[in-house]
Amino acid sequence: MSETVTTAADQLQLTPAELAPYIQHTRIDPDATRDDMVAHAQEAITYGFNAAMVPASWLPVVVSELSGTGIGVASALDFPTVGVMTSAGKAAEAAEIARLGATQLDIGVQLGWLKSGRFDDFREDIAGVVRASGLPVKVMLELPLLTDAEKEAAIELAMEAGVSFLKNASSGQIETANPTSVRYLVDRARDGVQVKASGSIKTYRQSLELLRAGAVLLGTSAGTAIVTDTGDDSTVSY
Repeated sequence: MSETVTTAADQLQLTPAELAPYIQHTRIDPDATRDDMVAHAQEAITYGFNAAMVPASWLPVVVSELSGTGIGVASALDFPTVGVMTSAGKAAEAAEIARLGATQLDIGVQLGWLKSGRFDDFREDIAGVVRASGLPVKVMLELPLLTDAEKEAAIELAMEAGVSFLKNASSGQIETANPTSVRYLVDRARDGVQVKASGSIKTYRQSLELLRAGAVLLGTSAGTAIVTDTGDDSTVSY
């Protein structure tokens, strides 16, 4: 008979407000204005979120707003459509994102190269960003788009490239974040590599389940609804 192992994460007990330090508060709407970005940063301060995730074009505004607060500033590249940038362009943008003051970076990966067997190119595309930025890099692996063998390869190659975090997906358009995908990544992560869950995270209960599965960060645009326990199935979240 197999024995079920219970970990500290399985028993994690947090109130809605106590989830804030795990949430990367996301605002990436293409029509967001300067006032929207300032308000977004202020929400991160009010609720004590882990970081504000914003487009690179708005980094100077958000970095200024969050200066001295201890709240991180995250951005993303090769996103929301992943795998469309050249590796050189990706590395150059990563360096600029770091120069502008971001403290964390999420990136899309070259799934087409992976599926074509271009494993060295797939790894080097990620490694170039890690080297150029000097930031903790999180890779959006888009797990539902991969076969089992491709998932295993993507995870290993990303870790060889030096990433700090594995992510199940870039958004809810690819996958709704779930404990099964989180555990899959946690079970394969090497020492020092952690897991961020992303994709249609809307509610307190869903968030707690993801953390109990082993995620240490949650990427969501519904952060305020989660920490105030007002989120439900009708809540909009990418």
